[in-house]
Amino acid sequence: MNNDAEKHRRLRDDLNKQTKEWVVKRDALNTQVRTLIEDASKHRDTRDEHNVKVRESKDSRDEWNKKVTELNDKVSALRKDRDAVPEKRAEGDVPIKQLKKQLRDLEFTQQTKPLEKKKEDDLLKQISLLARQIEEKEKASEQGGEVKELVRQLREAKAQAEVFHKAVSEHARAAQASHDDMIRLYDEADKLRKEADGAQEKFIECKTQADEEHKKHIEQIKSVHEMDKDVGAIKNKKAKDRRKKVDNESKKEAEEIFERFKAGEKLSTEDLMALQKSGYL
Repeated sequence: MNNDAEKHRRLRDDLNKQTKEWVVKRDALNTQVRTLIEDASKHRDTRDEHNVKVRESKDSRDEWNKKVTELNDKVSALRKDRDAVPEKRAEGDVPIKQLKKQLRDLEFTQQTKPLEKKKEDDLLKQISLLARQIEEKEKASEQGGEVKELVRQLREAKAQAEVFHKAVSEHARAAQASHDDMIRLYDEADKLRKEADGAQEKFIECKTQADEEHKKHIEQIKSVHEMDKDVGAIKNKKAKDRRKKVDNESKKEAEEIFERFKAGEKLSTEDLMALQKSGYL
């Protein structure tokens, strides 16, 4: 039973050692999880900041695009008015609207009909020439005071719209990058959290087993102590029985010596000591 008690003690101590190791591992993993969560939260905040800037840039871009549309309509209206009045054009001058229609027709032919190489080259030259004429006419029309100012405003509005469009794209990309980093860190944290939960389960398992081994160890020790008490009681009883037997034998011997004494027999020193020990003297 002492050997069994020692075996349970060794198992208990080994399990307690494992329990401490699982605690250290669990705490280390939880520390890593907290760090990852903190980093992920920073990326989330950065993402949200960029998303706010995306919305702001979109609003500004939409405002400038609205201005672009309004200015385009005004410029188109002025050009249409100019083309509609013959005296505003030189004799034989073809309106821009008509040139644009011719350009669209040529481009449609070039895109939809199979042509021999020479005919296609000629067609491309005509397209290029018409495009250049249209560009020159538009530039010339822009030299007028009102149109010129509107075109200047239109170009500025387009430039501003493009600035905010780029800002939308840049902030959107940055927001997506921060979002991706946040998701990656949360995924890593989830994996480590599962490991930490596993370490916690092992800790509880080892702790439970260690407590059970400790209980068995104590039970064995108590049993040994009880057996020690039983053995002691048995020894005491045997000693008492031996003393009782000796006392009986001594009493019987003393009675025999006393009877001899009463009969007038001379007693020895040992006989006298036996009588004294038994209480006869």
